Amino acid sequence: MPAWPPRDAEHLLVSGAQMAALEQQLFASGLPVEALMEKAALAMARRLQQPDWWPELERSGALVLVGPGHNGGDGLVVARELHLAGIAVRIWSPFEHHKPLTAAHLRHARWLGIPQLDAAPDPADPALWIDALFGIGQSRAPDAALEQLLEKRQQQQPGRLIAIDGPTGLCADSGQPLGRVAACAALSLSIGLLKQGFLQDSALAWVGRLERLDLALPPSLFSGLPTEQALALSPSDLASAPWPQRPAAASKYQRGRLLVIAGSEAYRGAGQLCLLGASASGAGSLRAALPQPLADQIWSTQPHVVVSAALASHPSGSLNLAALNTTALERLDAVVLGPGLGTPSDAEAQAEADTWELLQRFPGVLLLDADGLNRVARWGTTAWLQGRQGPTWITPHQGEFARLFPQLAEAPPLEAAQAAAQQCCGAHPCTVLLKGARSVIAAGDGRRWQLREACSAAARAGLGDVLAGYAGGLAARGGGDAALLATSALAHAHAGLVAARQHGLGGADPMAVAHGLKSVEPNTMQSEQTN
Repeated sequence: MPAWPPRDAEHLLVSGAQMAALEQQLFASGLPVEALMEKAALAMARRLQQPDWWPELERSGALVLVGPGHNGGDGLVVARELHLAGIAVRIWSPFEHHKPLTAAHLRHARWLGIPQLDAAPDPADPALWIDALFGIGQSRAPDAALEQLLEKRQQQQPGRLIAIDGPTGLCADSGQPLGRVAACAALSLSIGLLKQGFLQDSALAWVGRLERLDLALPPSLFSGLPTEQALALSPSDLASAPWPQRPAAASKYQRGRLLVIAGSEAYRGAGQLCLLGASASGAGSLRAALPQPLADQIWSTQPHVVVSAALASHPSGSLNLAALNTTALERLDAVVLGPGLGTPSDAEAQAEADTWELLQRFPGVLLLDADGLNRVARWGTTAWLQGRQGPTWITPHQGEFARLFPQLAEAPPLEAAQAAAQQCCGAHPCTVLLKGARSVIAAGDGRRWQLREACSAAARAGLGDVLAGYAGGLAARGGGDAALLATSALAHAHAGLVAARQHGLGGADPMAVAHGLKSVEPNTMQSEQTN
């Protein structure tokens, strides 16, 4: 299967150290440091001349915060270009010493007559601030005075700071503030490649809108990066995603056979939502094992769903899986287990031991979500998953992940998901979807993806149920390769974005997302030809 998406500048996620090493390769090849700085800074200046920021610069001017290193040099070139374009620019650098190239640009800025502040700026300054203090080279927190200035800036002039290669005070690798606070940017420009820290959930409050500035780097430059280098996914990647392909004459049973085991007395809606997601996947045959009340009426809302089992509930109200017999798992390609099952007592869980043995032996794709994950933890997460006789997909959010893998709970998401996937692989692969504002997907073979965009307004109860059903349906159609789970997560996030655009933030609910998923997959079917 070809790599998806391509390992190019648009998709690679790198650490600060990796980006610095790539730059050193360019310099070793003969490219002058000055040339790369000029190229990057001119790209930034062109970006700021776009209609979303240029009128504000013309009206209010700019203050460029200049650091001692090459990030400060980038900022000075931007200051120069804005000044020459007629913008009222000032510069401020709280450092006595600068790297030689940055110092040269500072001398030139003074020669051009660009005003330089002698004292710290007023945080209420109406100008647009351009943060060129440190970029990705930061390893420690800014001093207290600078932190205080940046904090007051956001309080008094929110949304009026643009960061060059990352906000001051934010780690470009982890996405965590290095100190008490970081600069709060409305726009962060990532130079050349995306820095992995800028996509993490912990960074979103500081980074604002994230954009990559393309430097037209030679593709050969990336050949030395590890094969498992994480890749960022955007909605535009859906067109080339590894969607399942079946012959035009395939029957319904050849287009994916899925069983959904979901819902309980307390969470009947979870079963409904999971089935809505599964229906949107295009799976040919959709079956369900549901709590009795939902099983009795599902025909009225989703008449295409075949009820394989109407299950009773435990005294606790959770779904009793003990009555799920062997025949329910026959002639299936995938099973989704977990949304809304509820949490049984220890005794109730023990009564389900035979069912969990059946699930472990199931040869198709098994997707475990929500209470399915909580239940599998009772049997020893890693050992049980290693014993699976088919591919397994697990889709925890951060809280569930911490319960399943407490030793990985504090690790960065990209590292945590990869470690969990690798330790849970046995004879068959295990893939982890660690859900969040920017979800991470990790395969046991080292491949990793992270979503670049999602709609925060769609983060509501039931959204994960829709994702579980949809992903399970794609697995039934196309098998258990990790790239297909990444495709599911990307399609789900895209449907949330579209729902918010079409219906407003309040309309980005799980039902709207499930409906939107029906039209995400590109139409690749060929019409019949007649003579």
